[in-house]
Amino acid sequence: MGHDILMVVIGIIIGLVIGFFAARYFMQKYLKKNPPINEEMIKTLMMQMGRKPNQKQINQMMKAMEKFQ
Repeated sequence: MGHDILMVVIGIIIGLVIGFFAARYFMQKYLKKNPPINEEMIKTLMMQMGRKPNQKQINQMMKAMEKFQ
């Protein structure tokens, strides 16, 4: 009985460790493929649309993006 409980606890711990490293690996891979948006990206996007953004507009866009994340 005690041996069975010990094996279950060890299995859970091993599963958590493997799950942590797997999630970390996939998250790093995802962030390399899809980097989070930053001020430089917003500035470039607005300039491509034909607008010359000032810092206030960039800050407004950053706040709007953070609101949706």
